[in-house]
Amino acid sequence: MRRNIQLHRLSQSAGGFTLIELVIGMMVIGIAIVMLTSMLFPQADRAAATLHRVRSAELAHSVMNEIWGKRYDQSTNPNGGVPACNVSGGITCTSAGLLGPEETRNMFNDVDDYHGLDETAKMLDSSQTYAQAYPRYQLNVSVEYLDPATQAKKLITVDVTTPAGEVITYQAVRSNY
Repeated sequence: MRRNIQLHRLSQSAGGFTLIELVIGMMVIGIAIVMLTSMLFPQADRAAATLHRVRSAELAHSVMNEIWGKRYDQSTNPNGGVPACNVSGGITCTSAGLLGPEETRNMFNDVDDYHGLDETAKMLDSSQTYAQAYPRYQLNVSVEYLDPATQAKKLITVDVTTPAGEVITYQAVRSNY
C-alpha cells in the first residue's frame, strides 16, 4: 500500500503542462510571430531592391565604359592629332538628326553609334544579348548634343529599368577634344 501511494505521488508530479502554461506559451509565440512579420520580413523586400539597384549599376557601368572608350564623332580621327570636328580648321561633326549606328554592333566606333541601343542588342564581341545576361532588366541608351549649335558636348543617357519597374538613369557628358 505504501508503495502505491508513492507511485501515485510520482505520477502526479510527472504530469504535463497546465492550461495556464499553454496559454502563456501561445501568447509568447504569437508576439514573436507578429514581430517577425512586421520587422524582419519587410527587410527581405528592401534587400531585393538593393540587389536590383546594384545590378542596374553594373549594367549601366559596363555600357558606359564601352561608350567612353570610343571616339567623339565619326569624323574625328581615332588617334588624335587632327583638330576635333566643328573646331576651327576641323571637319564637320555628325548632324543631330543622324545620331545612331552607321555599322553593325561590333563595329561601333564613336559615341553616337550607341544612340538607340537597348536590351535586345548583343553585347560587344558576344553572341549573348543584354537581356540574356540581365534577365528582366530593360536598357535604353540615348546620345544627344548638349548644345546642337556648337556640337561641342554629347550627353550620354543610360536608362535601366529594374525587374521591380524602377527606372534608374545614368548620365555622362563627353566633350569634343
